[in-house]
Amino acid sequence: MKVVLAGATGTLGGELVPRLLAAGHSVLGLTRSPGKARLLEDAGVETRVVDVMDERRLLEALRGHRADAVIHQATAITGTPLRHRDLHATDDLREQGTANLLRAAELVGAHRFVAQSFFLGYGYRDHGEAELTEDHPFAPTGRGGFERHLRSMRANERLAFGTPGVDGIALRYGLFYGPEPGTRKLMAMASKRMLPAPRPSGVTSPIHIADAAAATAAALDRGRAGQAYNVVDDTPVRFADFVAAVAEAAGAPAPITVPSWLLRPAPYMYALMAGTRIRLSNEKAKRELDWRPEYPSCRDGLRHVRPANA
Repeated sequence: MKVVLAGATGTLGGELVPRLLAAGHSVLGLTRSPGKARLLEDAGVETRVVDVMDERRLLEALRGHRADAVIHQATAITGTPLRHRDLHATDDLREQGTANLLRAAELVGAHRFVAQSFFLGYGYRDHGEAELTEDHPFAPTGRGGFERHLRSMRANERLAFGTPGVDGIALRYGLFYGPEPGTRKLMAMASKRMLPAPRPSGVTSPIHIADAAAATAAALDRGRAGQAYNVVDDTPVRFADFVAAVAEAAGAPAPITVPSWLLRPAPYMYALMAGTRIRLSNEKAKRELDWRPEYPSCRDGLRHVRPANA
């Protein structure tokens, strides 16, 4: 296929481009960064520097091109979010950015659209011990600052599934980790004993970025229109254990343990690390996408991540 990839130089986009090329697809990459665009072009990937939030310029950049599919991997997250406002730009990309990219899909004649969704769309709360499948209610109305994030995830999937002429697919990725800046920043913090383990701890569902990219390439070929897929590894983990695994991979001492209430001044961080327990099933993705995570748990995956100074 000819694929338009928004966010081609981002954390996941950088993993996805070589997989798409290896599968025989051609890629037109979209990025906001001229410097990163040059790196893609040096690798033989056609690239356009454009902000997907600017509909007019986006359509101008793609005018005259034809494509079979559009993949939306654009985010504005540059590190671990602490406050609600740290996610507002990404919220906008899930709403207006998705709408703009669907107009771009119409322009280039693409009939397949793969959207990046997120596991916390099931709700920032304690979901208990059961593993949630894709049939569980997604993006319920939230309270306070969480509603803006949930609203954007509702809109993102509604647009992907409800746009006429487009076979929309949503990938509900777990917590990203791997050889990428965010994880290496956490490893650096762990080395300085600045990454605490909360008690009591939340439960999260991680995914290595290489496994996320593999699932995305599989969804492009085998995903069913109108369907969402949980893209997580096989092993939900307490956030305190995730922090401990990061410290171990960094060769750092065991993290200090702090009462979770100390995180409340950073409400988003508190919800992620302590206030939410969420275990997701990946059985649908395995069955329908013919995909298996290379790293069944974050401990498996983190063993292969080297600190930035290693």
